[in-house]
Amino acid sequence: MSTKEKISEELLLEEETIKPNEIILFNDDVNTFEHVIETLIDVCDHSPVQAEQCSLIVHYNGKCTVKTGEYKDLEPRCSRLLQAGLSAEIV
Repeated sequence: MSTKEKISEELLLEEETIKPNEIILFNDDVNTFEHVIETLIDVCDHSPVQAEQCSLIVHYNGKCTVKTGEYKDLEPRCSRLLQAGLSAEIV
């Protein structure tokens, strides 16, 4: 195996082990479906269908990943979800 191939293989292995950060939205007994859907559309750039699906997953499973990416992109989005009264965290 050449040095170039070995380095490429090592980089691919590193990329596979790096897990992107996620915003997890949690269920609550306070917010309406409409509020959650509108907030996901506004904050996470979801389509109306995607936001509705996430709200149903949260309702029935207790939580749902609503956005993945780099921490610096997710942190302000998570803050906006919290300001809107939703329960969310970055993992």
